[in-house]
Amino acid sequence: MNSDVAAPLLSRLQEIEDLGGAISLLTWDQSVKMPPGGAEARGRQLATLGRLRHERWLDPGLERDLAAAEREAADGAAADLLRVVRHDLERATRVPNDYVARSAAHAAASYEAWLDARRGGAVERVVGMLERTLDLSLEYAGFFPEVAHPADALIDVADEGATVASLRPLFGRLRDELVPRVAAWSAAPPAPPLPAGPFAVDEQLAAALELAQAFGYDVGRGRQDLTAHPFAIRFAHGDVRITTRAKVDDLTEVLFSTLHEAGHAMYEQGVDLRLEGTPLAEGASAGVHESQARLWENQVARSRAFWSFALPRLQHRFPALAAVDVEGAFRAVNRVQRSLIRTDADEVTYNLHVIVRFDLELELLEGRLAVRDLADAWAERYAADLGVAPTGAVDGWLQDVHWFAGTIGGSFQGYTLGNVLSAQFFAAAARELGDVEAQMAAGDFAPLRTWLTENVYRHGRSKPVDRLVRDATGGALDVEPYLAYLDRKFEGLAGAR
Repeated sequence: MNSDVAAPLLSRLQEIEDLGGAISLLTWDQSVKMPPGGAEARGRQLATLGRLRHERWLDPGLERDLAAAEREAADGAAADLLRVVRHDLERATRVPNDYVARSAAHAAASYEAWLDARRGGAVERVVGMLERTLDLSLEYAGFFPEVAHPADALIDVADEGATVASLRPLFGRLRDELVPRVAAWSAAPPAPPLPAGPFAVDEQLAAALELAQAFGYDVGRGRQDLTAHPFAIRFAHGDVRITTRAKVDDLTEVLFSTLHEAGHAMYEQGVDLRLEGTPLAEGASAGVHESQARLWENQVARSRAFWSFALPRLQHRFPALAAVDVEGAFRAVNRVQRSLIRTDADEVTYNLHVIVRFDLELELLEGRLAVRDLADAWAERYAADLGVAPTGAVDGWLQDVHWFAGTIGGSFQGYTLGNVLSAQFFAAAARELGDVEAQMAAGDFAPLRTWLTENVYRHGRSKPVDRLVRDATGGALDVEPYLAYLDRKFEGLAGAR
């Protein structure tokens, strides 16, 4: 591709990507290593870098070099690059530079207030911060007056082409399908959980990373660290890191957090190196990215086949698991339970957590819900959809970092899109790979990873999402494979108890 695109344009894009990598590095440090005293300066640093990066997008020279490349009528990979750069440039030119700096500084300060509140600090400060976040989110939407809904401009940043009009029916259908399934499957007597330990955190981290490496996460181009809210982050093709969290009395916390984030990281590590230094060298969308994390976390790591492979290795490290058999482990990690915490939710209830957040975002942006009434609205929706009520802010509206380090709107839809797509991608892979269950039970995850690399990872952002999904699966985004997957697994589990 590099030989087909003029060097001046590629040089400009590389500089933009390098500044983005520096922003990501400071963000990672703030979440993993930075002492609390660095918060004020970190906000200023992120604002400065964000402004400088945005200035590179607004440089008239970029438009000139892009237009010159477009006149060459390039095709193939070069055409994909020019299409994406044109989209990103048109979006960037709508957003004033001072807004980029103000929003970056606010996000850094808001994140620190969120951390403080979760540790027992003043919740009132976070309320004020979130009100400011809402104002900034609406200000951003105002730069795109042609959108049908304020959230559309924010959704497009993460899931290009998705809109409130397209997502509301999909999420409404899922909610209607999932609420009765939760009622039925959670009523069955739950399987016993895995033993509660205690498990040494260092040993947990080592065990989880070992399994992530078995999947294919390359630690020569990555590392693992602890944080409050797990994430994966890319600085460059050769540096894609994961973070996780651990509880001394719950081994599944570190396992599924790590394997989920490893799914994100393997996607980034699998992008074709020839796309490096351009906007193509990242995931196709938030939904596609989440599909890879959820595929490895759920279709793989919550399968019987995986536990045939993993349980002996975990028993070697943790003698407390000695009495657990594969079937018991499989049932323990697939219990359907009404719960308060999204990141701890099972596969069946998970999307209900997401849909609550999506709906509340829309109400906030539409002016039908005030930030100060969010806690009550949250509790009402959890009671209606999940049959539980938060005991306070930490297990309620403060549990997710997204609104406190980003925007309100466009924050959560990718999770449910990812769940739906994960079933489609896995089903398509299984059709081609033969007995994928036997492969996984033997610890051979290479065929699945290779299929995903060929059909999803290597393309990065070069294919529009709808084309990527059709090329990989043979069809458009479809909720039916996901519902069929849930029914096969959980009707069998419920009926066997």
